[in-house]
Amino acid sequence: MAPRSTPTGRQRRLAAEVRRLREQAGISAQEAAALLGADRTMVSNIEAARTGLSEERVRQLACYYGCPDQALVDALAAMTGARRNTHWWEEYRGKLPDGFLDVSEIEYHATRIRTAQSVHLPGLLQTEDHARAIFDLVVPKLPRLEVELRVAHRLGRQRIFEREAPTPYLGIIHEAALRMQFGGREVARAQLEYLATACEHDHITLLVIPFSAGSFHGAGQSILYAEGPVPQLDTVQLDTAFGPHFADSPTPLANYRSLLDLMERCALPPDESRDFIWSIARDL
Repeated sequence: MAPRSTPTGRQRRLAAEVRRLREQAGISAQEAAALLGADRTMVSNIEAARTGLSEERVRQLACYYGCPDQALVDALAAMTGARRNTHWWEEYRGKLPDGFLDVSEIEYHATRIRTAQSVHLPGLLQTEDHARAIFDLVVPKLPRLEVELRVAHRLGRQRIFEREAPTPYLGIIHEAALRMQFGGREVARAQLEYLATACEHDHITLLVIPFSAGSFHGAGQSILYAEGPVPQLDTVQLDTAFGPHFADSPTPLANYRSLLDLMERCALPPDESRDFIWSIARDL
């Protein structure tokens, strides 16, 4: 395949997982090249996502590396179908930072999503006015066109809930985030009403951690945990001042799964959480 200059996040993840299989097998890049009847440059290009992978090549490499997990091999083979210009977020490439597009791609392919928010409300459930108020506060101030592009992209991410089989979603929200009045009282009330209505759908569950819960694990963090077809292909996305950060190694994945489990235990049950959101909305 022809070399790529700018692989997508999903293509980079596939390449990283193929490299991980090789390393777990204790096979050097030079040895892998010999198995393929190629030079080491080819292996380097594959593992840097500069060269694309076919389903056949993924299965061939998995066989050479002795991977015993057929479910993982099948999931990796399925990732080879990723192509540019076939998804809605590609219209923003070159207009928004690539990290925004990577988040869209991860959410689109996730089999289930869990998030936790302490100050901001979940991006997947923000109204247009709320999102615009958030982006208006970026320092240094964003040009108006940049703000509108970011708002449109954020709303576009909600398409995963509009599919025939919506992505299951669980969001953990601290009371502090519910009481932040971004955009003023009217915008905040409309946002809370939208949240309370959204969690009436079977595929969306919202859990609130009230102030009365006191201290809790993960306080102050903003976490998006996207589950893959197999646990090894899960992804964590964290918000930073420099854009989204992604983690997919086994140890951080296990740690964030545990952290989200602990946060869930601190939260109110779904029905009480929905009533709690409505009560704050009525007080505005």
